[in-house]
Amino acid sequence: VQLQAFGGGLVQAGGSLRLSCAASTAASGRTFSDYAMGWFRQAPGKERDFVAAIKKSGDYKYYTAPVKGRFTISRDDARNTVSLQMNSLAPEDTAVHYCAATTIEANLGFGLGHEYDYWGQGTLVTVSS
Repeated sequence: VQLQAFGGGLVQAGGSLRLSCAASTAASGRTFSDYAMGWFRQAPGKERDFVAAIKKSGDYKYYTAPVKGRFTISRDDARNTVSLQMNSLAPEDTAVHYCAATTIEANLGFGLGHEYDYWGQGTLVTVSS
């Protein structure tokens, strides 16, 4: 599975950005709907953190506490994309954001990065104060 994230950029505090991640699953023998999808981020000098995840069905979504109520994850299986709408951005949201895919849903809400099999290249979000 190949994942390509895009949509990052520079935005002022309080602003919004929408990240998207396009998936190519042809080589995997599976379809996009066979994967739960997640977003992670890594700020400069820090470890990678879980941001949000969405189940294969799209019915259940999970968020880390700092982004609840501000970020919304969604998926479009017809377009093989997962998106992250980010509102009320703050300087602490500055990070490289990565999308990832996993077939494992049992622990999706815990944001366990090691359970994701495929990762995109990351897109940088910079929030100025």
